[in-house]
Amino acid sequence: MGRMGDVLAGNHAAWEFNSDSVLIRFARGMRTPRLWQALGSRRIPLEALSEVTVTAGKRDTVILRAVPRSGADPLMEAAAGQLREVCDPYRLVLPGERKPLASALADAVRGQLGPDAAEPAPGFLVDAPEPQRNLKASDARVGFDGSAVTFHWSRTGATSTKWKAGDQRYPLSELAGVEWRSPEGPGDGHLRLLPLVPRDGGHDTRADHDLAAAVLGIGHGAVHESLPLAAAVLAALPRGRRLTSARGLLPAPPPPH
Repeated sequence: MGRMGDVLAGNHAAWEFNSDSVLIRFARGMRTPRLWQALGSRRIPLEALSEVTVTAGKRDTVILRAVPRSGADPLMEAAAGQLREVCDPYRLVLPGERKPLASALADAVRGQLGPDAAEPAPGFLVDAPEPQRNLKASDARVGFDGSAVTFHWSRTGATSTKWKAGDQRYPLSELAGVEWRSPEGPGDGHLRLLPLVPRDGGHDTRADHDLAAAVLGIGHGAVHESLPLAAAVLAALPRGRRLTSARGLLPAPPPPH
């Protein structure tokens, strides 16, 4: 029978079950997803979870999966469903013989979930990952110091629109949200800020012309570099703006005065 305090070690991660949280430690090594290596470890409060499941995997494995509540984890809000299954930090692949223990621990966690587990979280309940302070994107170097996001355009990578406009700085007080599009999807990805009031020349749907966006591509803003930054910015925004911003559900910004 699984008990709180037990540890489940699976592929590239180990989960420690405590009375009020699950501590996930990600392994380091060549085969570990780079996002997991960048995350290092994460403590997931049980109040941040809506469900825990155990299902059959491939080649005599079982999959333990925790499901975060909507709005509970800034990393998953910023990812907005774009992570590949193998990179899902809430998914642990275990040898088939560990199924009884995994099932027992899943039952124990379910027994600790509150009556509002299926409801959206009232705010972020999981800490945002600590990102790199500077991100090298395809057309810019993006910086975040905890109070503002800066774009320093690349002379060789940025469009003339961005280069002529000059470097940009966006204090958090001017932002409504963040939009991250994975560089592993079709076409280029991007890290786009959603200003409360778009600047002149800054409201272009093309990321390579938008003064509030940086283009992400292979080798320039990979998932393990750009997603933690997007999540950290999202988590730092005033609470009333941040819960739906990454999923594109914000109302239209007010017209400039």
